[in-house]
Amino acid sequence: MSQKQTLSFQAEVAQLLHLVTHSLYSNKEIFLRELISNASDACDKLRFEALNDTALYEDSPNLEVRVGFDKEARTLTITDNGIGLSQQEAIDNLGTIAKSGTREFMNRLSGDQKADAQLIGQFGVGFYSGFIVADRIMVESRRAGLPSGEGVRWTSGGAGDFEVEAVERHVRGTSVTLHLREDAADYLSTWKLKSIVGKYSDHISLPILMRKEEWKEGPEGKGGEMALTDEWETVNKASALWTRPRKDISAEQYQDFYKQISHDHEAPLAWSHNRVEGSTEYIQLLYIPAHAPFDLWNREKAAGVKLYVKRVFIMEEAEALLPTYLRFVKGVIDSSDLPLNVSRELLQESRDVRAIREGSTKRVLGMLEEMAKQEKAEGATQEDKEKYGKFYAQFGVVLKEGLGEDAGNRERLAKLLRFASTSPDTVSVSLADYKARMKEGQEAIYYITADTMAAAKNSPQLEVFRKKGIEVLLMPDRVDEWALNYLQDFDGTPMQSVAKGAVDLGKLQDEAEKKATEEAAESFKPVLEKLKEALKDKAQDVRVTSRLVDSPACLVVSDGGMSMQLARMLKQAGQQVPEVKPVLEVNTEHALVKKLESTDRFEDLAHILFDQALLAEGGLPEDPAAYVKRVNALLV
Repeated sequence: MSQKQTLSFQAEVAQLLHLVTHSLYSNKEIFLRELISNASDACDKLRFEALNDTALYEDSPNLEVRVGFDKEARTLTITDNGIGLSQQEAIDNLGTIAKSGTREFMNRLSGDQKADAQLIGQFGVGFYSGFIVADRIMVESRRAGLPSGEGVRWTSGGAGDFEVEAVERHVRGTSVTLHLREDAADYLSTWKLKSIVGKYSDHISLPILMRKEEWKEGPEGKGGEMALTDEWETVNKASALWTRPRKDISAEQYQDFYKQISHDHEAPLAWSHNRVEGSTEYIQLLYIPAHAPFDLWNREKAAGVKLYVKRVFIMEEAEALLPTYLRFVKGVIDSSDLPLNVSRELLQESRDVRAIREGSTKRVLGMLEEMAKQEKAEGATQEDKEKYGKFYAQFGVVLKEGLGEDAGNRERLAKLLRFASTSPDTVSVSLADYKARMKEGQEAIYYITADTMAAAKNSPQLEVFRKKGIEVLLMPDRVDEWALNYLQDFDGTPMQSVAKGAVDLGKLQDEAEKKATEEAAESFKPVLEKLKEALKDKAQDVRVTSRLVDSPACLVVSDGGMSMQLARMLKQAGQQVPEVKPVLEVNTEHALVKKLESTDRFEDLAHILFDQALLAEGGLPEDPAAYVKRVNALLV
């Protein structure tokens, strides 16, 4: 048996120890996740090597991890019966970063073996996280296949050096004993340790065992306390559902897992479970919920799927793995390529993360497309026909954000959108359906945005479209005005707001109508000039309309200009907005407009026409009191 050796840490290790204990792990309890993960990796490595040498299992073929503690000694011990370490491996792997045992192990593999061993993690940085809570760590280990006299004990206080000595160890594998600092005594608790295991390591495919507790009566009259027994129990589910083949997982198991990770009592509408292989390898298990959470509209709130690396839980809400407009998606992504100590900052910059984000986005859109197909699918159940409608009622507004955020998938998103319309028989219409039933000669998809559905339905701008039986899409959601700026056309057909620019119905407007409008504009020219002068501070222009039938006037903005609705929204959000001057269009056939030619209260009537047009499209007069005064004066 060799004598005790005192060796110095590699310089990088000393730097790492300082980093780990001060900034790398902001959440102290993560040390247990790391040490259990390392223990699990050691068992995975043994399982792999034993494929060619079953003798490595010795007399204990059942692989496991045990977590125990001693309150009096203030120690916490994580033990595995995995591959273990030889003395030289302990020196190399626990004193040097650049020489990781697992990295060397992976380098020895080739061909199909690499794929088979993809879940074997990297034993290295995570070990040192133990110094977050411990002022001394002792590791005792024996490599599988070595005699019991070739065990090794490694100890360090986490400063500049460590000690190594040979010891007798009858069982293979590794025990990591943490001598806890005084401020870490709360980890000497069965309840505390079980809760951490449940949070971070429930999916570990090996059983994680802890000693059972039972009530022990104290001396007569002095009560009692919970005490550890000699019986061990499994405290994790010992199975990562997403790593299992789909054929082995029932719908009920998928739904139960969703409820566990989302804290939702209702089953999801759909899910997709896939193993992606190629330049970036990962597993995705993604769910679409049945209803929106209360904070869905808070874009600043952290949201996203759970991130694992080689089955090790890394992050609760990794928002970098899906775009913001898909923030309602729940699930798990388990990467084979990302480092275990990946941070949110690194996630933003990683090429592998970009590949995962793109792949996962396409997968979610694929799920939605499949749901949408069922709306009209022959033989689909009523429940399946209604699924997409249920989804859209909950998340459609959020999905529209993707038009501006995800140019690469804009066409796919446009096909998934649904809108109300002026068609009396339509509750919800897709752009494809609208286009399929456009009138002969119609050259654009017409829509109107408004603050409310009532304002959209009753807008004066729709009058000529109703008269000619042209369907118009109604868009009352706050996001519509912004999102539609990014959708100039659908499948080659222009998108046209009925409240922007002059109405050009193309082939749908006959020559007689065009001529009548031109003649009205010419004969009404003197009145138009007076209106322009009276409203020069409010209106950019005044012109004769071709869109009104029953109303006296309406407001429109120029093509490409900011709508008054969007300007109001931005102002309400506290943003600086350039002045938006609309165009006032007047209906020369309306009695109120005709009165302009003979009234002695021209200025008052001009302002009333403008303010009423503003009210009709959801705005408020700049001076409500003046508006009321003018109306009252005319009434009297």
